[in-house]
Amino acid sequence: MSKSSTTAPAGAGPGAAAKGTEHSAEFTHRQIITVLIGLMMGMFLAALDQTIMATATRTIADDLDGFNLQAWATTAFLITSTISTPLYGKLSDIYGRRPFFLFAIGIFIVGSMLCGLSQNMYELAAFRAIQGVGAGGLMSLALAIIGDIVPPRERARYQGFFLAVFGTASVIGPILGGFFAGADKILWVDGWRWVFYLNVPIGIAAMVVVARVLHLPHHRTDHRIDWPGALALIVGLVPLLTVAEQGRDWGWDSPRAVGCYVIGAVGLVAFVFAERAYKDEALLPLRLFRNRTIAVGSASSTIVGMAMFGGLMTVPLYLQIVKGSSPTVAGLQMIPFVVGIMAGSITAGQLIARTGRYRIFPIIGSILMAAALALFSLIGADTPLWKTMLIMVLMGLGLGGNMQPMITAVQNAVSPREIGVATSSVTFFRSMGGTLGTAIFLSVLFNVLPGKLEDAGFPTRGGGGDLSDTSFIGKLPAPLAHAFKVGFADGIHVVYLMALAVMVIGLVVVFFLPEIPLSQRSAQQQRAEDAAASSAAGGPPGAH
Repeated sequence: MSKSSTTAPAGAGPGAAAKGTEHSAEFTHRQIITVLIGLMMGMFLAALDQTIMATATRTIADDLDGFNLQAWATTAFLITSTISTPLYGKLSDIYGRRPFFLFAIGIFIVGSMLCGLSQNMYELAAFRAIQGVGAGGLMSLALAIIGDIVPPRERARYQGFFLAVFGTASVIGPILGGFFAGADKILWVDGWRWVFYLNVPIGIAAMVVVARVLHLPHHRTDHRIDWPGALALIVGLVPLLTVAEQGRDWGWDSPRAVGCYVIGAVGLVAFVFAERAYKDEALLPLRLFRNRTIAVGSASSTIVGMAMFGGLMTVPLYLQIVKGSSPTVAGLQMIPFVVGIMAGSITAGQLIARTGRYRIFPIIGSILMAAALALFSLIGADTPLWKTMLIMVLMGLGLGGNMQPMITAVQNAVSPREIGVATSSVTFFRSMGGTLGTAIFLSVLFNVLPGKLEDAGFPTRGGGGDLSDTSFIGKLPAPLAHAFKVGFADGIHVVYLMALAVMVIGLVVVFFLPEIPLSQRSAQQQRAEDAAASSAAGGPPGAH
């Protein structure tokens, strides 16, 4: 790459840093595209993994005899990706994005390899947790790097590339997931294990590309690292998310559950104290949340995450169990949702680029999502598939209008030195909402299911224990199979109504989002100007 990718040498004075970044702050369209290729490969890894898993989960769970343990595999992945996200944001603000993006891909490859070797659902959950540590960096760092090199107004031009990655992964993922899940053996290995092994060559290719093309100018800032905050966050979140998952088995007021509440509460209180003590060096600096855009963005992202993950976890289950679709077909039947997300994001992005206004899009997006969840709560065992697909498009449009404009708003509202922390805080709260939504809604679903099945006339044999393996549905006589499907659809209604209630709160929150004029300069350009100004004044960059 040309000198636009130089880094001020370690130990060079502030003048050198300013001089180095003066040339490097402005990226040409071609250079941005080159960097984007590296980012897109990393994001493709995370996006493909999620879409493959969505369609293969049922087969994997049945093979490992753990359908009602399947939430563990999802929850473990979400817990670690959630907790690692703010660490990536903070550390990459200090040390630069490239080493952490490469580290994230590497951990993801190792986790994938181990997942393919799992012998039971508990092992799979543990190895998914390792994968999650990598995934936590893939998404938030890619968004932060785009914030570094592209001005907020122009980000719409490049958004389409990220969306193309998601669109491609969403179409290829279900087909591959279904193919692997449906195959008995491929090269003497269980078909579903290739869902994970597939990540290894893609990940290695992504590492090679990223190592070659991703060179960003970076001026190192010396900082204490907020390890007490990170530890307190782990102590706070792990027990709370565990009890959200296991509460229905343990009993919500059992001694184990109460123990988890207490440890979680202590961890979260300790986290707040750690963040106060570390001030600007904190993992999530509390000062940031006095900024209304960040506060609204974080609250809104938590709620959207809950509604999105909680609501959409059940759609593939509905398609496979109620409609009898194979994993591959269920994945292809989710395409209308992807079309909605792409259309919503592209439309919002282009309009933001032209008008410079972003506040209206999360509001419209939240209204569309609430409407979609209300309609989802009306679908039953006999609802025609095309109606369900139309609701998916509506849900996708709402999400597309909600997610990217909110990240643009938050990145625009902070100083360029805090783009990593700000981006990762929004991603963190969205994941946090997703983790809680998935754990709570799936727990509720399995809790209400036995009663709903009995109401529909299906004998549950003492509390729905038969859900460890759902492949029996195909062998049932038609009237019994229909009763099971009706009961399952009724159970899903409860989940959608809960997600709708959450989304209505989200709509109220998003009305408080302020409209700040979008900057015409990238974070990298702003940093270079700050460095030049402070160099002229004789102080270190960022001293003012």
